[in-house]
Amino acid sequence: MQGAKSRLAALFLLLLLSKLATAETPPARPEAAKQTTHFLRLSRDKNNTPLALETAIMRFAPAAGDRRAPTVDLVAALHIADSAYYRQLNREFQGYDAVLYELVAPDERKTPKPGDRPSDNPISLLQNGMKDLLDLEFQLKWIDYTRKNMVHADMSPDQFAQSMRQRGESEWTMLGRMMAYALAKQNGTGGDMSGAELLAALFDKNRAMALKRLLAEQFQEIEGALAALDGPKGSTLISGRNKVVMDVLRKELAAGKNKIAIFYGAGHMPNFQKRLHDDFGMKPVSIRWLAAWNLKPETKPAAKAAAPASGARNRSTQPKAAELPKRP
Repeated sequence: MQGAKSRLAALFLLLLLSKLATAETPPARPEAAKQTTHFLRLSRDKNNTPLALETAIMRFAPAAGDRRAPTVDLVAALHIADSAYYRQLNREFQGYDAVLYELVAPDERKTPKPGDRPSDNPISLLQNGMKDLLDLEFQLKWIDYTRKNMVHADMSPDQFAQSMRQRGESEWTMLGRMMAYALAKQNGTGGDMSGAELLAALFDKNRAMALKRLLAEQFQEIEGALAALDGPKGSTLISGRNKVVMDVLRKELAAGKNKIAIFYGAGHMPNFQKRLHDDFGMKPVSIRWLAAWNLKPETKPAAKAAAPASGARNRSTQPKAAELPKRP
């Protein structure tokens, strides 16, 4: 029953994405374009064929330029991705003094363990449904949260619920913001084509790859949708939880940690970037990209490997993914 609910939730998201895909994006003002940073990108070959959906690791350092000062890396995450992506992240995390991670959970479940039963909340249902449709893996299954440098930096369920009540929010208000964003950008053309593409992907002989390539084209638009979800006065889901992260970051810096990562969903990153600049006087100094979804057409879907046991997830023999050139 839960699997059927997950797939239905995932199909609903696909339909919403098809609306976003046909929306006409107004041209950005030049000054606004300079301030916009994407933490997701679609890499292509010389023939414009999609190769991978990638996430950013953006390093921040004090604007004063002191090389001995602490650095903070924003490590954008996709919560469903290839297992190789999560193995690479496990290797990356070994090099930090502290990795601040997201998970709305009570105290006794702040450290996810292999074999934990997935939550039955709507977001988890959606993620599990997408995981199955796209033949990907779930982040909580592969990331090693038991390492000593992993630091929980999120709300508890009670704190989350209290914040939503104080803001007058509900699941329906968040959904309403998403739908309003889609409708505001919808120009009424191209919808049939987008629907046809989605239908073709659902019935493709390699459905997972067809859907991934279709969805990857729209993921930068999803960053805009999540910004709309935050709203002009912020939201519990984005700005409220991000404030908790900044409080934890201050504690880790005060404790003498010099190399810190913030490992959160890509939709949180623009708000983090603003806070690091405004509250900590930091600026971005470098960016690297990791492949989260392999979209190469010649690659046949590989059999899923078993998730390693806790503490062993970082001992992969896979070669380290090549870093891509700095984005202009």
